[in-house]
Amino acid sequence: MMVEKRDYYEILEVERTATIEVIKKSYRKIAVKNHPDRNPDDEEAIARFKEASEAYDVLSNQEKRARYDRYGHAGMGAGAGGGEQFHDIQDIFDAFGDLFGGGGRRRSGRSRGPARGDHLQTTLTLDLLEAANGCQKSISVKRNKLCETCDGTGAKPGTKPESCEYCGGVGQVVQSQGFFRMQTACPNCGGAGTVVKEKCTSCWGNGFDKEQVDLEVNVPAGVDNGMQLCLRGEGNPGRGGGPRGDLFVHITVKEHPLFQREGMHLICRVPITFSQATLGSEIEIPVLGGKKTLTIAPGTQPNEVIRLRGEGIADPQTGRKGDLHVEINVDVPKKLNEEQERLLRELAEHDHVHVSAQRKTFWDHVKEFVNWDDDED
Repeated sequence: MMVEKRDYYEILEVERTATIEVIKKSYRKIAVKNHPDRNPDDEEAIARFKEASEAYDVLSNQEKRARYDRYGHAGMGAGAGGGEQFHDIQDIFDAFGDLFGGGGRRRSGRSRGPARGDHLQTTLTLDLLEAANGCQKSISVKRNKLCETCDGTGAKPGTKPESCEYCGGVGQVVQSQGFFRMQTACPNCGGAGTVVKEKCTSCWGNGFDKEQVDLEVNVPAGVDNGMQLCLRGEGNPGRGGGPRGDLFVHITVKEHPLFQREGMHLICRVPITFSQATLGSEIEIPVLGGKKTLTIAPGTQPNEVIRLRGEGIADPQTGRKGDLHVEINVDVPKKLNEEQERLLRELAEHDHVHVSAQRKTFWDHVKEFVNWDDDED
């Protein structure tokens, strides 16, 4: 059974208009209260700590926050429904450790032992039909692979990395502040706990080579601009036998020549003639699935909107479809044949409506306006 995720603003106890400083202050207060060091063996507190960290990851990022404000959890990635998925408490310390006075290690280093690889991101462009119906797409990604010469150790074949003398092979140094004991990466080994003295000549001690891979992406129906899909384990490989990171695929949907998208709803502007608007008619209009017959009621007004329920785009979370809003545009012809003009003039006379005289020139109108007399010099 899927548990519905709580609203991120509710989790951090802030208003939707809160500034980043207010959000940071509230997150820090909640995180300190539920910190694992303060609540040992309290699984509920740890869960609240993770929940608050996920909410802060989204609301502290301008792009993620804008996407969340518009789409909610559905906009944060198909199936994930939220911000970054922290696999353990150490991930949170790596990301936000600086907020607790210890300094994060998100970019500065790695802990000793197996470490998860870096996440990657790419962009996938879809047309409206692909986004609406869902599809399978191929993408090409450049990522790291373990060096085949040294098997990812970075050391010359026949040698191996040696224990770091600075940290004693631990890979971390400890800083104490109040009841916190924060661990930061060793500045000498970067958190690996080992140093390579004789480097592999294939990867020059890096442990990785580059590769280009083709991957298949299953795009669910209803995705929109700014949403992202997550391909688990398709990022860069980890060190020391650690798991691969993830690949985040950011979605871009191209504009359609007929439909304008507003969330799960579509807008289509359809031109009809004056006689169709006045007398009523049945016309064929485009829908995502092909075409549909639309009844125009007699007396339909310009810019009137007719709603077709369920002809929009499916919500990627619930599957419920939006509507198609057909905006009626009465097309006024720029040119008429003689018969059309005669009939319209008869209609104007019947309605007692003043219309421009037939074949009257611009200069004829000028003479009427200023009372020019052709006989005057």
